Amino acid sequence: MEKWIVLSAMFLLTILVFVVKRRNGRRHGERAHEHRHSFGHKHGGLISIDYLAYSSKIRHWNPTFKVILSVLTIILCIALNNVYVSIVVILAMAYLVIKVGGLALHDYLSVLAIPLAFILISIFAIVIDFSDQPIGIYHLYLGFGYLYTTMAMLKYGVFLMLKVIAAISGLQLMILTTPSSEVISVMKKAHVPKDFIALMNMIYRYIFILLDVFAKMKNSAESRLGYRDFKTSCYTFGGVASNMLVLSLKKAGAYYDAMEARCYDGELMFLEEDKKVEIRLIVPAAVYVLCLLLLWYLTR
Repeated sequence: MEKWIVLSAMFLLTILVFVVKRRNGRRHGERAHEHRHSFGHKHGGLISIDYLAYSSKIRHWNPTFKVILSVLTIILCIALNNVYVSIVVILAMAYLVIKVGGLALHDYLSVLAIPLAFILISIFAIVIDFSDQPIGIYHLYLGFGYLYTTMAMLKYGVFLMLKVIAAISGLQLMILTTPSSEVISVMKKAHVPKDFIALMNMIYRYIFILLDVFAKMKNSAESRLGYRDFKTSCYTFGGVASNMLVLSLKKAGAYYDAMEARCYDGELMFLEEDKKVEIRLIVPAAVYVLCLLLLWYLTR
């Protein structure tokens, strides 16, 4: 059974990478004037996941409930360390975000593909080893030794990959259905230090300001053939980087002056919408957690 899980996971992973790559290639160059492309709202050619959170059909759910459910799911994936639990979590989180939340499958896979690249690099380091003898079920001679892998190493690597993807899927439930302002509001209720929350909020919002400036500068350079060859690209990159530093300092001063003009006293205050927790959400969530625990108990 475990062998079939390994083979199925590797096959589905290959299909996932192929589908994302193919659809990204198909959409490349299309609808450049539209705000929505790939997996979110574009800031001068770059993307904000907050757009997906605001357009989610389950955005009206209580943010504290969604954050607790996401964090609890991540903890269960790590603590139970069960491949069947990981598979159920991946499917359940995808169902909530795609089917219930109304997010397009391609957008969900595109967001998931971002950490997937780092996961694959780490998994390859786990499932592949080096030896001076041709051992294992698969081996590759390099002239000075062999790269090899075994079924036990493949099984461990795939199971670990599924656990990590399941934990990331739990995190995606939060970031793709809950705007950042509501997540920060939940952190306030959890009595996270105010300075940490203020820094987190300003850094998060300032990132997209800089991305917007960078995208405009890059588009301007491309329209002037600033990347026509390697030498010119290096010169253009240096100019863009230096201008980014100057503009970031200038914008930081301007935004701080704007905050001071609005009586900033060290704490950022935002209008928060009151969203009550509904019983119809708590009961299925409790059943979901109990099912994960029961599945772990039966398959441990």
